[in-house]
Amino acid sequence: MKVDVEVCNLPDGLHGFHIHEKGNLLVTDCMGCKGHFNPFKKTHGGRKDIVRHIGDLGNVKAVDGVVNVTFFDSLITLRGKHSILGRSVVIHVNKDDLGRGEDDESLITGNAGKRLDCAVIGYC
Repeated sequence: MKVDVEVCNLPDGLHGFHIHEKGNLLVTDCMGCKGHFNPFKKTHGGRKDIVRHIGDLGNVKAVDGVVNVTFFDSLITLRGKHSILGRSVVIHVNKDDLGRGEDDESLITGNAGKRLDCAVIGYC
């Protein structure tokens, strides 16, 4: 799937970018989105890793507060049992370590930190 990311007003640098399991924006800190979309109960990884959550999309880089990037992903889909429609996309404060950190949290969240912002995934 082709993914186009356009976001502004972010701190410069790398930010974890993930699909989370719920599209619940009722809580202002994006915590209603729950954890990374991971129906196969795998450990955290990077977008190109064999072992990863479906929702693990790596990092996006903000320059002058703007992210404008396009990439392709082989696991996310808009159809079927594991569709990402109705789920959420979340941008995190920190860089995602892609599951290569030296602590348990790395294999769950990539140590990407707090959630900066989130949005529900749907059709335009």
